[in-house]
Amino acid sequence: MKKLITVLCLLCIFNSYSQTDEEADKKAIQKVLKKQRIAWSDNNLEEFMEGYWKSDSLKFYGSNGVTHGWENTLDRYKRAYPTEKHTGKLSFRINAITKITDGAYYVLGEYHLKRDVGNADGIFMIIFKKINGEWKIIADTSS
Repeated sequence: MKKLITVLCLLCIFNSYSQTDEEADKKAIQKVLKKQRIAWSDNNLEEFMEGYWKSDSLKFYGSNGVTHGWENTLDRYKRAYPTEKHTGKLSFRINAITKITDGAYYVLGEYHLKRDVGNADGIFMIIFKKINGEWKIIADTSS
């Protein structure tokens, strides 16, 4: 009986640690998204892009097809949102942050842009991966 109680206690402890790790991961991902929202709303696309993996392997899937690489994605944003009137004020509605495996999550959500040139709304799914201790977006699908 003592062995069973010990095993059950260990399982409870292990489960609470993994839940705590997952909660910490989700909070860290939300922090990245908050920084991006603020940077976007300040018309600072370079700072917004700090949430993305600075790699040629980054993939952005949008209405015009696939953009490969961090620099190309930044250039795409600069073309599509050339002025503060185009970037406007960004808000997110996060519908789910779901663990894929250790060190990787997908985020489903909605974005809303309030701007002078007309408001814009859409949906997104982004993949976060922990790289060198930081959460980075490695793939983004937005429409």
